[in-house]
Amino acid sequence: SKEKKRYMGDTKHFCPVSLKENFVLYPGLHEHAAKYQDKIYYFSTSEYRDKFLKNPEEYVAHNEPIQAPPLRVCLLGTHGAGKTTCARQIADKLGIFHIQFEEYLQELILPKTKEKVRRHFDEEPEEDDNKMTILSQELEDFSQTMTKTETEKSKQEVELTDEEEAIKANLMDNKALPPEVLDNIVPHWWMKEPFRSTGFILDGFPRTSDEARYLSERGLCPDVVVYIKVEESDILDRLFPPRLKKWKERQYKKMENKKKLKDLKAKIRV
Repeated sequence: SKEKKRYMGDTKHFCPVSLKENFVLYPGLHEHAAKYQDKIYYFSTSEYRDKFLKNPEEYVAHNEPIQAPPLRVCLLGTHGAGKTTCARQIADKLGIFHIQFEEYLQELILPKTKEKVRRHFDEEPEEDDNKMTILSQELEDFSQTMTKTETEKSKQEVELTDEEEAIKANLMDNKALPPEVLDNIVPHWWMKEPFRSTGFILDGFPRTSDEARYLSERGLCPDVVVYIKVEESDILDRLFPPRLKKWKERQYKKMENKKKLKDLKAKIRV
């Protein structure tokens, strides 16, 4: 007798429970397989397999095919590779959302910080920063532009929560974001509207093996991961000119501050 052909279930090798409940295509495993109406279904966990077997009609197709989730893309690459430019073009062409991860983090704390947080490697050397700090303090003392009340109010405005401090440390020093902070950010794009039904291209996440492991553990599977590889010389040509321009602007600003300080001291002597 001929061997019976094994037919896969409606969701093929993806877990039907993950698709139904989380709207995510999560690959099933052979060790978590189950048979229903002569079809084989694969599940991401044994718990999901047991849940399916208790009420299989909730997870199988009936009058029409099961709806697949929208496209979810992770776009990776080194700093200066052109991820954001490519992501905007892809999002516009496919009609999905573009999420720039670091920009999103900046927006979360911007109401408190009042300006974007800069990475330490974007700043001037510590010695120059100390000189600027002393110079700025002297200017502030001479001009007396801020009252004590205004200073205290300014300090209150920049008090950050533990989560905001973690985000700031990530932006400044590239310190890893704790899972509990990621839980308040990342699952939203998979689980909630309007991202859930439209799809997105996530620009710059995951950035580390720990962040990739976080996505896997939470069952947040991208459909496509694209890594942009660029020659170092191309990145230098792209990043060096604006950094040089910024350095020149800071040097000009320091000269201006020194001149202002000199003029103020002259007025005081008079």
